Amino acid sequence: MVTLSNLPVEVGFKVSRLTDLDIYLFKQGNHFRLYEKLGSHCITLKSVKGISFAVWAPNASGVSVMGDFNHWDATNNPLSLRDDESGIWEGFIAEVTVGAIYKYRVVSRDGKIADKGDPFALSCEMPPLTASRVWELDYAWNDAAWMAQRREKNQLNAPLSIYEVHLGSWRRVPEEGNRFLTYREMAEWLPRYVAEMNFTHVEFMPLAEHPFYGSWGYQTTGYFAPTARYGTPQDFMYLVDTLHQHGIGVILDWVPSNFPDDAHGLGHFDGTCLFEHADPRQGYQPDWHSSIFNYGRHEVRAFMGSSALFWLDQYHIDGLRVDAVASMLYLDYGRKEGKWVPNRYGGRENLDAIAFLRDLNEAVYRDYPDTQTFAEESTSWPMVSRPVYIGGLGFGLKWNMGWMHDTLAYFSLNPIYRKYHHAQLIFSIWYAFAENFVLPFSHDEVVYGKGSLLGKMPGDEWQQFANLRLLYGYMWGHPGKKLLFMGCEFGQKSEWRHDESLDWDVMQYPRHAGLRRWVEDLNRVYRNEQALYQQDFIRDGFQWMDCNDAEKSVLSFVRRSHHPEDTILVVCNFTPIIRENYLVGVPSGGYWHELLNSDAGIYGGSGVGNLGGVEASPVSTGEMYHSLTLRLPPLGVLFFKPGSVS
Repeated sequence: MVTLSNLPVEVGFKVSRLTDLDIYLFKQGNHFRLYEKLGSHCITLKSVKGISFAVWAPNASGVSVMGDFNHWDATNNPLSLRDDESGIWEGFIAEVTVGAIYKYRVVSRDGKIADKGDPFALSCEMPPLTASRVWELDYAWNDAAWMAQRREKNQLNAPLSIYEVHLGSWRRVPEEGNRFLTYREMAEWLPRYVAEMNFTHVEFMPLAEHPFYGSWGYQTTGYFAPTARYGTPQDFMYLVDTLHQHGIGVILDWVPSNFPDDAHGLGHFDGTCLFEHADPRQGYQPDWHSSIFNYGRHEVRAFMGSSALFWLDQYHIDGLRVDAVASMLYLDYGRKEGKWVPNRYGGRENLDAIAFLRDLNEAVYRDYPDTQTFAEESTSWPMVSRPVYIGGLGFGLKWNMGWMHDTLAYFSLNPIYRKYHHAQLIFSIWYAFAENFVLPFSHDEVVYGKGSLLGKMPGDEWQQFANLRLLYGYMWGHPGKKLLFMGCEFGQKSEWRHDESLDWDVMQYPRHAGLRRWVEDLNRVYRNEQALYQQDFIRDGFQWMDCNDAEKSVLSFVRRSHHPEDTILVVCNFTPIIRENYLVGVPSGGYWHELLNSDAGIYGGSGVGNLGGVEASPVSTGEMYHSLTLRLPPLGVLFFKPGSVS
């Protein structure tokens, strides 16, 4: 084998792909394209093709590359330390090709040996194997039309209805040992289904490489490698490409909050706590038995920022959902008294993590202003989705966990008791415009004994389905973007299981098929009616018609677009009682067309409605000078729009 040592040497010759500027930015924590320089890369050196390797291990006494190309002999290919300041070890191995598997043999200063995967690997072995794989990311994209228009599709005043997917359990092949679908097989099924359901975006639960499948991807080891379980990096590109060609945006769940302590991973990478805090009160998360990144270390911030930008750069990802932001913001998150270290002011805020999140969001929106970042943040931290320059964290949107908890708690009640908990529904409007909210019914609500969404609904089977249709109708009418976990759209009965397929067989039953059609039509109307999305984050886009009828458990409100006359009325009856001649105030006279009725027979309902629409009467109700006399279906929601049928 040809190696660097027996290549002819020329004056001024350098192996390194890193410039002095790269090193400077890396040490400052401002280099967010490190994946272009560190890791393994195919190059031609003095007319000899091979692979350059570079890895950050400042406290190691020696680093070498071993792999299938040198019979895993760590003595054959030692790397050279660039300099003490950078801590980067680098070298070139000739005649190694794409697909070769390798690890770094890292020797600490006290002589301990660890075999580590490449933190910047672009591909990895199929788990449970743990080696890194040399790879190139060449791919001919065919999504130019999407990329040209995605600013319009991703902006805050656009419709955003997200279908959350765990790729390995969306659909499986029982005839072949219950195996999951590959990226390319998913590309044959998922884009067409999501388009038929009128969702605007797909959100994938974490697809970065992870050793433990049961972590659902939330224990990441390969921050630059899509998991090999479903195929190659190009296969994942093909899936994203196909979704884009169907007009569907792609959001990727990304986990910068913690990482597992697997021997081949980031932990004690060079014999020291390099990526994590050395103090377990800062560097260990007891709730998840995992390590916490040291956000105060410049090189770690550059590593994490590079990972985020990498998925946008190389995979055309349209948005990043940042997991467990609350655990990053608070030093005492998940810790008992005395088991955490206050910041320099004596507070519980993680100042280094705050700075990292702000820098990250500024970088994303600077380089990709047509994408979005989403914060899964479960506390009342202020201005999560406000710009950094006014003191915010800089995210585009934030999950509304409070709305989710209150709404599910209300819907779990027997309707006879709902009048005593009416405030749980109307409270959300008090803070609905404090952030750019996404209303999420995610995977977290259908695991760990919580049961399915359908199973949370009270009553017999008919009432359960009616309640779920009502829940979705209320959600689609409420201010905020929408997110629904896979299977919830057709009323999955069993709790989600990551190692089994969704219960697609229930689609043969009318109530499940009707619920799916209801979600499909909700998305269609939502996307067609600007009043339902254009002013999601502005008070002008919402007005109560009546929020005080707790006795009958009825709510009515209107949504508006930028044009005040463009109005949608939403009326919800949260009891199984038909309300005859129910008076609802409206902002204008004329005919109001019934756009949607969750109790229609095509959705599995009883068919109670208003014969397609109602003429407004000049009768004052509340603050309105006109009103509709409606027949409210049991456990039903109605959507009306002024004007005749188009």
